[in-house]
Amino acid sequence: MLPVADNIDEARAHLREFGIAVMPRQLTGTALKQARQLTYAGAQDDLRLGRRTDDFALDYGDANIRVWNILNRGPVFAELVQRPLVIDLLTEFLGWPALLGNISANIAEPGNDGGAFHQDQIFIPKPWPDTPQGLNFAWLLDDFTADNGATEVVPGSHVESLEDPAVIARRAIPIVAPAGSLAIFDSRIWHRTGLNRSALPRAALFAWYTTPIYRTQENWFLSLDPEVVDNASDELLTLLAYKSQGFGLVYGRSPR
Repeated sequence: MLPVADNIDEARAHLREFGIAVMPRQLTGTALKQARQLTYAGAQDDLRLGRRTDDFALDYGDANIRVWNILNRGPVFAELVQRPLVIDLLTEFLGWPALLGNISANIAEPGNDGGAFHQDQIFIPKPWPDTPQGLNFAWLLDDFTADNGATEVVPGSHVESLEDPAVIARRAIPIVAPAGSLAIFDSRIWHRTGLNRSALPRAALFAWYTTPIYRTQENWFLSLDPEVVDNASDELLTLLAYKSQGFGLVYGRSPR
């Protein structure tokens, strides 16, 4: 079982040693309730409108659901992606400014087929730099258990050259943590969506950040509703590439 990080110093140490840090009690109360309700409602809205994206390349089968356009679903999501804890860890491991490449929800429904083991920075040609080029922040909206499709990770694989699928699968362990926990991944760590053998779905939000030399995976200029941009802080505008750090340029509205 992965060790728990009770504070940001322990999270830093776990990220360096294991390539992943799990922090409980980071999303609680009303924020957790809203994020969960809006995520599941978004999945139902997409299904009703014919926009269900369950054919995502890294997730197998009809019971793995991706929900996109998360920042448009409610203000709670914009608050999550720019929390001080997030900015602090981004600054330390990636440098500042950083970019929010995308944020999506992953819902593993009962009977899902799991996912493909992968590393988030696989789009970068190897050999890779000695430092991560991205961080993935997973906000757990439901309890993650060994049986309900919890994300599986290979601790330490961020500093190893693992290529054998059998070895990767054998060393993988599930993230077992309660709803409201935050799991932070080094972009070099091997991981995948687990198989849900339970009777209930499990959901999490995945916010993927990179250093600013990489293009965002989601085109924020096309996908965001105007009110998201109008209400954004300088930090969020920087993460979304609306504001160029050091130049004070803001596109689509007057600089603050």
